[in-house]
Amino acid sequence: MYLAPGHAYVFFNYGAHFMLNVVSEPAGIAAAILIRAVEPFEGIEIMQRHRKTTRLHDLARGPGRLAAAFQIDRRHDGVDLCAPGPLWLGETNQPIGRIEKTVRIGISRAADKLLRFYERGNPFVSGPKRLLLPVSSPK
Repeated sequence: MYLAPGHAYVFFNYGAHFMLNVVSEPAGIAAAILIRAVEPFEGIEIMQRHRKTTRLHDLARGPGRLAAAFQIDRRHDGVDLCAPGPLWLGETNQPIGRIEKTVRIGISRAADKLLRFYERGNPFVSGPKRLLLPVSSPK
């Protein structure tokens, strides 16, 4: 977590799941962003084999499921996600909805801070069902 921004920080949580984080602050400062979910667009059959499910919404919704779908483990800790390699950050031309923020899930320190960002109404968002509700039209 002390590497330069854009590097992967992977840890094993509760002795059960790997978690993918992206380092977000300058080298030497411990700060990272947990990637909680992705909406699969490509490689769906591979993810289904890795996760042993055909349920599209369950492939990578939740940080443990995401890591399993992509076979992310300790080998990926420290990988530069901005360079070509086994794991990288990319961009898409897929349309996105409104980005909202809320409190984080499963923490006790700074639990009231709005530091969790998600696409409102996207069924692939992990967390409380209320985040999946479509955006209501302004009156």
